[in-house]
Amino acid sequence: MKIALFTNPDVIENNDNIFSVIKSLIKNKIEFEIDINSKISKSALQSSNIEEDNIKNFVELNDSYDFAISVGGDGTILNSVEKIGELSIPIIGLNTGRLGFLANSSLKNIEMVINKLKNNDFNISKRSIIEVLFNGEKKYALNEITVSRKNTTSLITIEAKLNNQYLNTYWADGLIVSTPTGSTGYSLSCGGPIIIPESKNFVLTPIAPHNLNARPLVISDDKKVDISVNGRENEYLISVDSNIYSVPIELNIIVQKASRFLKMVEFNEDSYLKVLREKLLWGKDKRTKQ
Repeated sequence: MKIALFTNPDVIENNDNIFSVIKSLIKNKIEFEIDINSKISKSALQSSNIEEDNIKNFVELNDSYDFAISVGGDGTILNSVEKIGELSIPIIGLNTGRLGFLANSSLKNIEMVINKLKNNDFNISKRSIIEVLFNGEKKYALNEITVSRKNTTSLITIEAKLNNQYLNTYWADGLIVSTPTGSTGYSLSCGGPIIIPESKNFVLTPIAPHNLNARPLVISDDKKVDISVNGRENEYLISVDSNIYSVPIELNIIVQKASRFLKMVEFNEDSYLKVLREKLLWGKDKRTKQ
């Protein structure tokens, strides 16, 4: 078994977390390599009693890896999606802080995770990827693609078409096109619905719409969404998960389902439904004393 490790190099406390995973992998004699962007220092390794010879880095992934492990939060998983690309490498999210919807396994359960990987005791959830085409390039997102205003407090006008058929014009701060995975992210905070990951849908969620009858809309994921923007400024913003691009106002974009998808490893102990219940306090009566 060979594992690729990802972590957030900008969070200092992640050193202790990634070292905990590294020690477990070494103890279980599992081959692993760390994303070179993780930038783990030699002094940090020495202070954690990890021999430098045990640490190897990778620049690009290939099909020699059996799994990827993301150590951090949901943002770390989103950053790893780009490196996984079209490779069919299943990813496990180990959460080191608050409970995440993507990084839904606790770091303290690393030994359980390793044992289940060894015994093939897990499920694979295939997550849709969304792509956006602009400036002749394709960008990919696991959660959502958002168009929003730039350098102005004024609303922007967003015209949306589905398969070249006019849908609506939104006067709003922006518009989110979300995958089922991303339905528990930005879209949810803007009033969008929660969609089970395996659903074959997208959600169009306006951000602070001026026309109050503009509601979130669930569409089938075989639809192509054409978006054009108008406003007082010369540019607007396109966010593709955690990446943001500034584009001219006259540039139209096309959003649709990508041919690739992401494989997420799920364990029965950390199922998607369990995470939903715990995150949203479903089934808990807050009137009762704990």
